[in-house]
Amino acid sequence: MKKKYVLIGTGGRAEFYYGAIVSDFQETCELVAFSDINQIRLDYANKLLQDKYGVAAINTYTADRFDEMIETEKPDIVIVTSVDRTHHRYIIRAMELGCDVITEKPMTIDAEKTQAIIDAIERTGQSVRVTFNYRYAPHNTKIRELIRDGVIGQVNSVHFEWALDTQHGADYFRRWHRDKRNSGGLLVHKSTHHFDLVNFWLDTEPDVVYATGGLRFYGRENAEERGVTDFYERAYGSDYAKEDPFAIDLEANDHLKSLYLDAEKEDGYHRDQSVFSDGISIEDTLGVNVTYKNKAILTYSLNAYLPWEGFQIAFNGTKGRIEVQVREQSYINSGGEKSDEGKLDEKTIRVLPMFGEPYEVEVEAKEGGHGGGDPDLLNDLFGVPAEDEFKRAASHIDGAVSILTGIAGNKSLATGQAVKVDELVDLKRK
Repeated sequence: MKKKYVLIGTGGRAEFYYGAIVSDFQETCELVAFSDINQIRLDYANKLLQDKYGVAAINTYTADRFDEMIETEKPDIVIVTSVDRTHHRYIIRAMELGCDVITEKPMTIDAEKTQAIIDAIERTGQSVRVTFNYRYAPHNTKIRELIRDGVIGQVNSVHFEWALDTQHGADYFRRWHRDKRNSGGLLVHKSTHHFDLVNFWLDTEPDVVYATGGLRFYGRENAEERGVTDFYERAYGSDYAKEDPFAIDLEANDHLKSLYLDAEKEDGYHRDQSVFSDGISIEDTLGVNVTYKNKAILTYSLNAYLPWEGFQIAFNGTKGRIEVQVREQSYINSGGEKSDEGKLDEKTIRVLPMFGEPYEVEVEAKEGGHGGGDPDLLNDLFGVPAEDEFKRAASHIDGAVSILTGIAGNKSLATGQAVKVDELVDLKRK
């Protein structure tokens, strides 16, 4: 029997889910309605359904009619792809109305909202799935397998460097993410992927977190210090933006134009804000130290303005070391094909035994975004999941534990003190 789905938030991440439902998973799923704060964007989502996927338009509901949508359409599952700060609102209300939930990462952005979701799950008995597609990438699964199988013994320390480049990294400073009230900053919005991977790889959870960092490159003040004199608020209509390699031209991309420029008259959202304007409250340069419950330690860094995209990581164990380098193709969210997101240019996993010759580990090559992980994630969500020895499907506990590292990091940034993760939220484990 098909499960019925509705989706709230038809912006940049939404098509990843609804496109898969109406094309690859028609036998198991039925998409019955869209919801968004913006009717123009809702109409555009329906246009994509018809023109791109060849399926009929579905009912649309503005976000203030969310309850009406649930009561009328009677979905089994609500997909939440709205702005991060609103995730908890729709997750909780969907469960209160008897639905399970699939939510885009991060599950939410702070401790209070996390607790509210946990309490609602306890109260309603409904379930929440968080979509961590990086778990499913073959190279990340292979790392988990090597560590699980004891190839380098017990892992005692991890050094993890994530690089965002001047195309993808800059994009967080053009969009709503630039306001920390919307996204929780990159430690929550972006690093939740990375902290989840460490939890997944080491099969443990964070204990104590200390973070440092700030806005060091983007923002008007930093640009002024580098001698910049020409400023603008948004790229559309700006002559200065035409000479700025960090600017994005919404008119040059039909999809971005339809999704944002044509729709902004309804909600006032500008997708093309200058990365060197005022009003940015998130960090672009971050360092985090984490001690885990199994006594392993992590040193982590994130920089959002580098000349390459990807990550380098080293696992140091009692029997040797694993070194990983992954280079991803750069992209702008919603600016190209979905399969381009996180597509790999290079991936190398090298094992250095304590007493033996180093060797490289072969990794299966798969098509699809996020290093080939997206198709397997989508099948887990909407198809008939295969038996998975690595248990990559992420629960609300996985979603909470991953963001709590970033939430603790934000608290540490604000106080200058190390933060005990278990003191932030009661996860009510049974």
